[in-house]
Amino acid sequence: MKIEYLSKNYDPSDKLKTIIDKKVQKLDKFFEDDTRIKVGLKKGNTRNNSDLYTLELTIVLDGVVMRAEVTSDNMYSNIDLAIPKLEKQIIRHHKKIESKSKKFRVKGLPVEDELLLEAEEAQEKKKLVRSKCYTLVPMSVDDAVDELELIGHNFYVFLNKTTDSINVLYVRNDGNYGLIETVV
Repeated sequence: MKIEYLSKNYDPSDKLKTIIDKKVQKLDKFFEDDTRIKVGLKKGNTRNNSDLYTLELTIVLDGVVMRAEVTSDNMYSNIDLAIPKLEKQIIRHHKKIESKSKKFRVKGLPVEDELLLEAEEAQEKKKLVRSKCYTLVPMSVDDAVDELELIGHNFYVFLNKTTDSINVLYVRNDGNYGLIETVV
């Protein structure tokens, strides 16, 4: 496994890199030797608190992005929190691939195995638990920012009166705003 470090406002020590290398190598059992993992280390820029450290682990495998991000006041504890998150995603991804390949072999399985397979698939599916419907009101981006701050959510959907398209305004991790514009 090849490890690539990216730092922002943070200079990692050799000791930290050694610990990260050692713990990330435990994930090596899931991948080929040429798999790359990006380790992002940054300090500050997290919603009004510059004393926090963020560790991001990202693996891109066959078009699937697996990512774990942890923010706390200690970079060393972030490692112990991020690795299990990423490992859980990797295992879930492997199970999905495995269950897809089992679907083609289900005929030969004993009934108990078929039931177990169906139970695992049902457990993996997430449900839509709430749905809302509202009328889009044409407004400017500045008006949408005001609305977003009023409702206290982390995103707001509106009809942009300048472009006449549906936009999504969201709060970024650094506290600033992002805008997603749709194009038809």
